Amino acid sequence: MTQTINPDVPPSGPGCVECLADGGWWVHLRRCAACGHVGCCDSSPGQHATAHFTQTGHPVVQSYEPGEDWFWNYSTQDYAHGPALADPTSRPDDQPAPGPSGAVPSDWRDWIHR
Repeated sequence: MTQTINPDVPPSGPGCVECLADGGWWVHLRRCAACGHVGCCDSSPGQHATAHFTQTGHPVVQSYEPGEDWFWNYSTQDYAHGPALADPTSRPDDQPAPGPSGAVPSDWRDWIHR
């Protein structure tokens, strides 16, 4: 069985790995509690956090937004509990949501999933 939570692994970076690689943008960020992968939420066009779960089977993510520390379990489709994860615990405070800065289209609300 894949380890569900590894509190010692750092996040993969300051934003969604896939969006940063392909010039995309996100609404909010989620951090895989098993491997640290940072992906975008399901409201985002890419939905990369859920895609990461589908590809890896890592079920638990934590919000990667400043001031938020909740966990979500994709397997149970419910909130979960977990330990404090390695720093940093959120995207940089100076990075906007949606982000990253300069990549978000002016009509971004028309592109989100609801």
